[in-house]
Amino acid sequence: MTDNYGEGNLVGMTETFLNEVFGNWTDSIKALQTCEEVIDYAEDLHIISRCVDSLAVKACADPSLFNWPVGGGKNATSGQNTEDESHLWNGISASGKMLQHTGEDWWFDDASFLSLPLFKRLITAIEARGMKLENIAMAVMYYTRKHVPLMNRQVNMDEQVIETPNPSEEDQKTCLEEIVGLLPSKKGVNPTKFLLRLLQTAMVLHASQSSRENLERRIGNQLDQAALVDLLIPNMGYSETLYDVECVLRMIEQFVSSTEQAGIVPSPCIIEEGHLVKDGADLLTPTTLVATLVDGYLAEVAPDVNLKLAKFEAIAAAIPDYARPLDDGVYHAIDVYLKAHPWITDSEREHICRLMNCQKLSLEASTHAAQNERLPLRVIVQVLFFEQLRLRTSVSGWFFVSENLDNPDNQHGANGGLLKPRGENVRERVSELEKECMNMKQELHKLVRTKRSWKNFTRKLNFKKKSECCKPKDQATPAI
Repeated sequence: MTDNYGEGNLVGMTETFLNEVFGNWTDSIKALQTCEEVIDYAEDLHIISRCVDSLAVKACADPSLFNWPVGGGKNATSGQNTEDESHLWNGISASGKMLQHTGEDWWFDDASFLSLPLFKRLITAIEARGMKLENIAMAVMYYTRKHVPLMNRQVNMDEQVIETPNPSEEDQKTCLEEIVGLLPSKKGVNPTKFLLRLLQTAMVLHASQSSRENLERRIGNQLDQAALVDLLIPNMGYSETLYDVECVLRMIEQFVSSTEQAGIVPSPCIIEEGHLVKDGADLLTPTTLVATLVDGYLAEVAPDVNLKLAKFEAIAAAIPDYARPLDDGVYHAIDVYLKAHPWITDSEREHICRLMNCQKLSLEASTHAAQNERLPLRVIVQVLFFEQLRLRTSVSGWFFVSENLDNPDNQHGANGGLLKPRGENVRERVSELEKECMNMKQELHKLVRTKRSWKNFTRKLNFKKKSECCKPKDQATPAI
């Protein structure tokens, strides 16, 4: 069978034929799919490795430079190619039109028809040849949607749904566990939305604990890229809560841990009139995004009557204080929780309100909190005190500006230019601030007086009842 016995023997003819096959993308896909039926023999003859290398080279190159015909897919193995190969010659159709390629994802569909072991070998070879990790991630995502159709139940209307046969849940579970290990490990390469959807599917399919932990760790590392709606994972366990808050808590802790390990722990910033006053405020961007996300998540899960106070506090406290420039979000979440859980005790109300810093509330939030009957009296007094302190600081600042403007010696700038007199406007603003300050003082006095009068009324009522109970029967007031 070799050329030692003559020219044109079977081995030489086979090698020539395989070289022609490996020079064409569609033929290489066909050959690799055919090897699945005789995989042991194909491995011994190194046909699979040569097919994989051939496909990896072509996938990493620009197909338009070599005029490779693509779009074979599994239909090609059954003789029903999506592109009629009979009219292809050197990448040119008989009608004179060049094949149109869609871009860097032109090979995704063909590769998705491979079995999982062969697809893994192809992805490994492509990654070794230096393809961008983003393209590899997209290829794996495409393969996942086709072979784990349970994920398609969560697809939005504007997303593409890939029609595939329905494999068993056990096959989907096995495929999902393998795909988790196949995804690129670099942070930010895999879309967070896809990872959260994959995690939710893993919970439904009862995938291995290691696969779920892997996904939670990946999501936690890039939690700042997540959307609130994707974090609302239905509870699949034995807990009574509507959403899986335990899973979200673990991802938050992973994000905080990874951020601190990376050294991105900025010093606390100063809040003035609702704005950040800090030169390095850009460092707060990821943590601030996560803090806003967590506050929104708490507001969504707070109406759940089965959500325990300890779990609510654990999620809110998982975010460090420096991550929240303003505490309006956590205040809103606390207010929603108090409204949905009116039966909690006064001490528990005091404890949950410690999660927010009254000094970091905006003017709008402070105004709402000062009139919020669900908050403890101590918290309302703190809010009014800090609001009054803020107004006093503003008034002092305006007085300082007013004195400088009214002083004739300060009417000229540094360059000798004449400053415009604005004393009248400043005085009006100061007058308005003084009125607001007086109104807040009056509200505070009314609130304290109301609380005291109610306590005195209750104390008198209790004393009267006790005195009546202590009267002897013969001294009881006769009925009229």
